[in-house]
Amino acid sequence: MEYEDNPRMRHHMPIPWEEFAEKNGDTIAREAPLREKAALVGRIGIIMLSCGTGAWRVRESMNTASRVLGITCSADVGLVSLEYTCYENGMSYTQALSLPRTGVNTDKLREMESFVRRFANDGAYLTVRQVHDLLDKIENKPANYPAFVAGLASALACAGFVFLLGGGWIEMICCFCGAGLGNYVRKKMGEYHLTHLANTVVSVAVACLVYLVVFELLLKFNVNERHEAGYIGAMLFVIPGFPFITSGLDIAKLDMRSGLERLAHAVTIVVVATLVGWLVAYTVHLRPADFIPLNLPPLVLLLLRLPASFCGVFGFSIMFNSTPKMATTAGVIGAIANTLRLELVDLGHMPPSAAAFCGALVAGLLASLIHKKMDFPRISLTVPSIVIMVPGLYLYRATYNIGLTSIGVGAYWLTQAILIIIALPLGLIAARIVADSKWRYND
Repeated sequence: MEYEDNPRMRHHMPIPWEEFAEKNGDTIAREAPLREKAALVGRIGIIMLSCGTGAWRVRESMNTASRVLGITCSADVGLVSLEYTCYENGMSYTQALSLPRTGVNTDKLREMESFVRRFANDGAYLTVRQVHDLLDKIENKPANYPAFVAGLASALACAGFVFLLGGGWIEMICCFCGAGLGNYVRKKMGEYHLTHLANTVVSVAVACLVYLVVFELLLKFNVNERHEAGYIGAMLFVIPGFPFITSGLDIAKLDMRSGLERLAHAVTIVVVATLVGWLVAYTVHLRPADFIPLNLPPLVLLLLRLPASFCGVFGFSIMFNSTPKMATTAGVIGAIANTLRLELVDLGHMPPSAAAFCGALVAGLLASLIHKKMDFPRISLTVPSIVIMVPGLYLYRATYNIGLTSIGVGAYWLTQAILIIIALPLGLIAARIVADSKWRYND
């Protein structure tokens, strides 16, 4: 039998959850043996982990299910793995679970958080099989958007992104085409379960090359050659915003394993993406020059930054599989928070890292207020709204200059990028401490 047709021949063997319901499937979950209870708790945790959320939320969901089932759970959470032990009446049951890949699915996360809330109220009266059936529906729910729509979302996000970096209509048009086709290729490769690094390398190369092809076509209309600098924006759709931000949140909660694994994953993706972009630029003799000044009045620039920020955040949210309503909400938060950040730098002459902290803090506080009203997962609103603040341009310039052995210039851009990257989760951490009574404690 072929590899693709036989799940048990895969490197990451799928877990036969249905076997846990064969013997005691019709037993009320709270009255089931420890083995079946532990399987339910672990399955809830691993589905939460597959959505891209941090260790604290995974553990909180497992704890909620454990309390309903009358057992105690201790879990150790990583980026793609989960080890936990459940205790009941002097007995213990330990399992180790893992995922074949990491990803982000905010809609499935919303479904899981809703399930956990319902389970806290009614879970004690459901049978083991009923709980697994509900989890089957969530786990097997298809993506909300096909690859084509994901490509359009990336195109919209990166076009808005490059304007916020200082680009004009030429850069936005080229980025729209490059990022759109690049993310489309990445999604199609993902459908065949190709490794994440290969997806990143190919999609970034496609995005940069498409940008250059479109730009070459526009040059026939006497476009200024300095507009080529905007090709950096075409590859910003690969920015690993979720692992970057959740790594900071996990480290703040002393979930060091999860935090460091997420940070290592994010850094790896950024390094690979920027190196590919640098190699493409080096091959075709491009340089990351400054954008041509737009020379817009401050009020006009402010009014344009609001919709550009909204489009950027909305596009990223759709890429994370958010529903249109959730993406629109995140877009409004991002429009307010990111525009505030940019205005603090331009008009308040605030250092970019300090402005990033303020922008993330505002995004976190607004998300907390909306979370109480609309029950959207807080992280599905905060991360898209501040991904657009991640200094992809700075990271690329650092890699480009270091690659050319201009260490001093590269170190300058790298330092600026690191300060902003540190400031973003710190802003969200401050907002969570203020607005989330559960999260602010360590016990």
